[in-house]
Amino acid sequence: MTNAEIASLFDHVADLLEYQGGNVFRIRAYRNAARLVKGTVESLATIREAAGRSLTDLEGIGKDLAIKIEALLDGGRLPLLEQLEQEVPQVAFELMRVPGLGPKKVKILVDSLGLTSLDDLGDACRAGRVRDLKGFGEKTEAMILANLAFAQDPAHSRLLWQEADVIVQQLLAWMRDCPAAERVEAAGSWRRGRETVGDIDILAQSKKPNEVMDHLLAWNAAGETLLRGETKTSIRGPQQIQIDLRVVTAASFGAAWQYFTGSKEHNVRVRSRAREQGLTINEYGVTRIDDQAAKPLAGRTEEEVYQSIGLLWIPPELREGRGEIERAEAGSLPQLVTLADIRGDLHMHTTATDGEATLTEMAQAAIERGLSYIAITDHSKRVTMAHGLDEKRLRRQWRSIDRLNESLAAEGKSPLVVLKGIEVDMLEKGGLDLPEDVLAEADWVVASLHYGQKQARDRITGRILEAIHHPAVSCIGHPTGRLINRRPAYDVDMQQVIDAAAATGTCLEINANPWRLDLDDTLAAAARQAGVQMVISTDAHSTEGLDVMRCGVLQARRAGLEPKDVANTRTLASLRKLLRKKERS
Repeated sequence: MTNAEIASLFDHVADLLEYQGGNVFRIRAYRNAARLVKGTVESLATIREAAGRSLTDLEGIGKDLAIKIEALLDGGRLPLLEQLEQEVPQVAFELMRVPGLGPKKVKILVDSLGLTSLDDLGDACRAGRVRDLKGFGEKTEAMILANLAFAQDPAHSRLLWQEADVIVQQLLAWMRDCPAAERVEAAGSWRRGRETVGDIDILAQSKKPNEVMDHLLAWNAAGETLLRGETKTSIRGPQQIQIDLRVVTAASFGAAWQYFTGSKEHNVRVRSRAREQGLTINEYGVTRIDDQAAKPLAGRTEEEVYQSIGLLWIPPELREGRGEIERAEAGSLPQLVTLADIRGDLHMHTTATDGEATLTEMAQAAIERGLSYIAITDHSKRVTMAHGLDEKRLRRQWRSIDRLNESLAAEGKSPLVVLKGIEVDMLEKGGLDLPEDVLAEADWVVASLHYGQKQARDRITGRILEAIHHPAVSCIGHPTGRLINRRPAYDVDMQQVIDAAAATGTCLEINANPWRLDLDDTLAAAARQAGVQMVISTDAHSTEGLDVMRCGVLQARRAGLEPKDVANTRTLASLRKLLRKKERS
């Protein structure tokens, strides 16, 4: 089992225990374990098998949880989960997908209204029966009704890209060990870097397709076989995701890779362009419409396929049918930003608030990842649940940062500069959560909206615009507040936000947290076109959290961002010039 699967099971156990009104400390233990496992980059299986190491070495994993993890790694069952799933009605799982409905509220709804489906819940809201329940009311009823469509959308059951990536990497490693496979690559929405993945497409080059397909079926994570043909096999993989393997010859590999990577819209445009030139393109290659029996004109590489219709090779992340064909024809495709271009990380947390690592530990982790600067942006005092910083504690932290920078530079050129930052809250009533004089002392200020997310569109937009126009605010953090598969974006006029950011020189964030990826690719592309400088930040709450930067870079690539569009690809001196320009605006 992957770390993500184990974390998901522990979260599920916590939900079911909470639904039943279980012991709060037991629930918290499973929640903390899920969060820890999800944030652990190294495979739990690797930790377990390493000499001299134990799962209990992980903070928060005691002997009991370690035994459960070992059972899951061995392909075993979790008897507690099976028992809970028998005791909790199936409809409860559906209702918990509705943003804003936790296990406790779901139990009240099920017990009081006798619900059996999401449709029943919608009917109850429309009939005004939910508002009369204790702890609900008209606003909650309206919120549930508004979020039902979100919960019922099949797209919201897709895996996060990062979750799918774990499976893809394991699968590629397994398939590339097959002696009959000359080459194995992944395609589909995973290769395009979509924020969620519905199924996984694997392409293999081989003269012995049966041996390659047999190798897939021998994978220890392979589940039910859905289809077995001459050159295609479909199975259920981890987390019940469908995996489609296609085996092709060397002459067709490039054509197949292009065909099974591009979105439907992209491929339609490619085929339409080919027809205009008297050609046809499919997964087998490029041929002339009037002589399809002849040897293909192209197909060994993707570059050949695109070149055959007069186009430059198009990066996978852009293959969405959003103008990339025209740009390839004009030779104006962007030189997309890469992870190697990122010089700094400008949003992260420490143990001073809700982080899991100290200031020094976060700095050391940044050095190990080759960064040249970071900003420590712990929460401000409004975020009481995270023990947010007031003026006194913040200034104390900044003094610690000064001492750390002196220490790093003690032996010559410093490997890292730590900026004094803060993630300041936009207050529900307007304004920011810290005084002007304090914010003026900061090197980097991220302004974020954490509370009042259900306010009216004009109110939320006004709060963000006020922050954008504040001279001390460097960047707007996770600008729409969405959580993928969990919570829709709040109602905000993003065009006004983008226009204001462009006018004032305020950066907008692409938050690299796989649950956020906020801004999304469409909004990030719009911001780029308006001339807004973007910042790709991890919002890391642990040292391992710094590794999600690649998810944010992938989102930026889908938006067509080049290094010049991303503020934290700049040197620190150049970044400071950008900040001074904002202060003068």
